[in-house]
Amino acid sequence: QVLLVESGGGLVQPGGSLRLSCAASGTIFRIATMGWYRQAPGKERELIAAITSDGSTNYADSVKGRFTISKDNAKDTVYLQMNSLKREDTAVYFCNAQARRYLLDYDRPYWGQGTQVTVSS
Repeated sequence: QVLLVESGGGLVQPGGSLRLSCAASGTIFRIATMGWYRQAPGKERELIAAITSDGSTNYADSVKGRFTISKDNAKDTVYLQMNSLKREDTAVYFCNAQARRYLLDYDRPYWGQGTQVTVSS
């Protein structure tokens, strides 16, 4: 099993910053991609940022220029630096990893439990 544990959520004022972390542990042979999704009340879960094993990144238009995804391969940890936060960024943020547990496995999706980010004055 691959376990993802997120941290760093909380309450922040508009214009503020937060940094989310997601650490992967367990039996891991390779992580192909790690990403951050978010789900606001009444809305579908959406991908906002992802990073591949070779460091390529992509972002949703709604967060480009404000959020930065990065990773520490040695720690199997991905980060999401969120700047210039807006009220509409309020959501539960989920970490995702496409990973395989052993050589002959295939890439499977794993999810963290989610962390609440609330942007409010």
